[in-house]
Amino acid sequence: MDLYPAIDLIGGRCVRLVEGDYAAETVYDDDPVRVATGFAACGARWIHVVDLDAARTGEPVNRRVVAAIASAVARDGVSVQAGGGVRSVEDAAELLDAGVERVVVGTAAIEDPTLVSRIASRWPGCVAMGLDHRAGEVRLRGWTEGSGRRLEDLVGPAIEAGAAALIVTDIARDGRMAGPDLVGLASVIQMTKLACNPGTGYVIASGGVASIDDVAELAALDGLGGIIAGKAIYEGRLDVREAFALLSSKQAR
Repeated sequence: MDLYPAIDLIGGRCVRLVEGDYAAETVYDDDPVRVATGFAACGARWIHVVDLDAARTGEPVNRRVVAAIASAVARDGVSVQAGGGVRSVEDAAELLDAGVERVVVGTAAIEDPTLVSRIASRWPGCVAMGLDHRAGEVRLRGWTEGSGRRLEDLVGPAIEAGAAALIVTDIARDGRMAGPDLVGLASVIQMTKLACNPGTGYVIASGGVASIDDVAELAALDGLGGIIAGKAIYEGRLDVREAFALLSSKQAR
């Protein structure tokens, strides 16, 4: 299991939102590359990057920044998982060519169910599906629109299409540091096990992580593949070195 420190980009800066509200933006750093290399120095194996501008508008205004992050951390053997505004195979190709290891598709994959399979067929293992939900309904375009689709209806088809991971974000908890939805995540993990055998390691949890105790509770979920943390790190409530050490000790057992 990996910890994915998160870097959310608006206007080339490292920010965090609360429940995806673009009006509730906090800027943490003007140099996302420096932030990323700091995570790499602490022992990160993956970094999760989201172009929030592109997620809302589809315009990849931060793509150069994403490429710069991927280039900088590749020197330390760190992989980048990036999403936000990936609307086509061509968008995925540009990110992968820029050094991103895995692209995350959300809105476009809901509106075009063939997109994940088309990307996966060209780059196996290099596409994840973002399932961002509020009370079980998956949201679109930077969480600004409802889809009318339920989380439980999309898990199986995403895996069958070739998604290497499912990034499950509880929007109501994102940026709130109120703790992760352990029960909901366990349910999604069970869905992956029913969709394929063995079905473990697909789910990456996002939203609500506030402390090392939350990381420990998530690490105890059988079949969870990863944990995304952002605001708790930037606010000094979660020490990434401690989190990496905890997860490493769990894997060594």
